Amino acid sequence: MPDLQKIKLVLEDGTVFEGKSFGYHKSIAGEVVFNTAMTGYPESLTDPSYEGQILVATYPLIGNYGVPKDEKENGIPKFYESDRIHISGLIISDYSFEYSHWNAENSLREWLIQNKVPGIFDIDTRALTKVLREKGSMLGKIEIEGESIDFDDPNKENLVAKVSVKEKQVYGNGKHKVVLVDTGAKNNILRCLLKRDTTVIRVPWDYDFTQEDYDGIMLSNGPGDPQMCAATVKHIQKAMEIGKPIFGICLGNQLLGIASGASTYKLKYGHRAHNHPVIKVGTDTCYITSQNHGFAIDNDSLSDDWEPLYLNVNDKTNEGIKHKSKPFFSTQFHPEASSGPTDTEFLFDEFIGLIEKSK
Repeated sequence: MPDLQKIKLVLEDGTVFEGKSFGYHKSIAGEVVFNTAMTGYPESLTDPSYEGQILVATYPLIGNYGVPKDEKENGIPKFYESDRIHISGLIISDYSFEYSHWNAENSLREWLIQNKVPGIFDIDTRALTKVLREKGSMLGKIEIEGESIDFDDPNKENLVAKVSVKEKQVYGNGKHKVVLVDTGAKNNILRCLLKRDTTVIRVPWDYDFTQEDYDGIMLSNGPGDPQMCAATVKHIQKAMEIGKPIFGICLGNQLLGIASGASTYKLKYGHRAHNHPVIKVGTDTCYITSQNHGFAIDNDSLSDDWEPLYLNVNDKTNEGIKHKSKPFFSTQFHPEASSGPTDTEFLFDEFIGLIEKSK
């Protein structure tokens, strides 16, 4: 093991955790959140929904399978959810300096250093997670010795504008034309659409996509407060008047809700993990889902034309909505989850089915 420098995590309530630096050695600030997934750290680190956040990986050992090769398929990174790391910093318990995987090209440490992202290990992540569970997600900062910085709340920024594409992009050549409104879209949304005979028209978050020739609209996931996306909401409302199928995921669920007249609120600590159970409203059917969000729709604020589609089994928060008569629906969880679970990927088939019926 190399000789590693000391580094500390400081929470806004004054709690301090000291550990060892294994990433890029610098001070940064952000919102501290935790993820309980056992695998999938390359996907999590490149998920745009984590923009501005310091991620705590609660699984005890991280780094044992390195990071995959940077290959592309259909112009999309094959093993990552975007083209860069989006987290501000990574906090883990034990780091594996030895990695082994058939597809590994690099170590997690080397990857963090290349992307100038700090990492801390030798932290009691159980104790840290307990603090976050009791007090909620809070601001924090990673500080190296002699470099003190201020706390910074990323949710005060328009994070979506930072992670969205800057101009229209087209993928595939299928028979169904789907507009993907990129508010921080994960690559696996693209993959799931492309393998269902679609042409995907990916547009920036504030683009007036209603001017496009399309068969359906996909509202992507993304970071931050949905209230920052007023331009997107305006275009969704215009699209709802046109009436073609709309499918929203994560932030897309919240934006569809706001466009319908509902309100959103910030969760105490959010839902970020692989194995959240959700139940389809009106049934006994339960699905295991992947989630990554800090805001939710207030079910009581839904108008008479809308109803909850899924609920979180643990805290009964909203996990999806649908229009009672028009082909509009959304989920707060991730049916395109990468690295899994894939229990709800069938929702893409339902979306394509609505498009075919509409056409």
